Order: sequence, then C-alpha cells, then structure tokens
Amino acid sequence: MYSEKVMDHFRNPRNVGVIEDADGVGEVGNAKCGDIMKMYLKIDDGIITDVKFETFGCGSAIASSSMATELIKGKPVEEARQLTNKAVAEALDGLPDYKMHCSVLAQEAIESALKDYESKQQA
Repeated sequence: MYSEKVMDHFRNPRNVGVIEDADGVGEVGNAKCGDIMKMYLKIDDGIITDVKFETFGCGSAIASSSMATELIKGKPVEEARQLTNKAVAEALDGLPDYKMHCSVLAQEAIESALKDYESKQQA
C-alpha cells in the first residue's frame, strides 16, 4: 500500500523541529482528517538555508512534510514556490489516492510560510 520511501520518511522523518528565529512560518490544517502542519523557513539571500516542520497527523502527512522539506532545502525561494503536491507525491514514489490531500497540505504549508516571509520583507 505505501512505498518504501513513504515508510522511510514516516519512520525517519527529516528536518523535524522548530526554527526559533524563522524568517517565515506557515501553518495549515485539514478539518476532515485532522492533520495539521507547521513549516519554518530560514532564508538568506533568497535561498532556503534551513527548513523544519511539525506535523500532527497520519503517516502520509508526516512523510509528505518530511519529503517536502528535503525538496526545498538549499533551493531559491522562487523554486520552492513552484513545488507542487504532485512533485511531493512523486518523490515519495506515490501516495494512495485517499492520502493525496497530505501532499497538498505540505505544498500549502510551504506556500503559507513563504507568504509570511514575504510579508515580513515588506514591513
């Protein structure tokens, strides 16, 4: 049912935690399933130098958060903005259809953190 990559990122999630002085923080949730994701970004000269997450949810939500952080770490903000839930799911070697909303949450959490970062830049 779940790929080896999903199981690996669930059992050994990457980039778990909080960045106290984050440049951008985004939190999203799905009322239907109860999953909540919070993303923290550290950005220097337009590059995401660090990213951490806290996720309360199922194994697919944790794996999606973990993989999403891996996909944007070290990347320019503009590239991170282009990350899609489909890319997260593909990087995990697929998610069951009824768990695709987990990859959507990961995408939305990153988008929310980037919006927070941008609003702080304009202040």
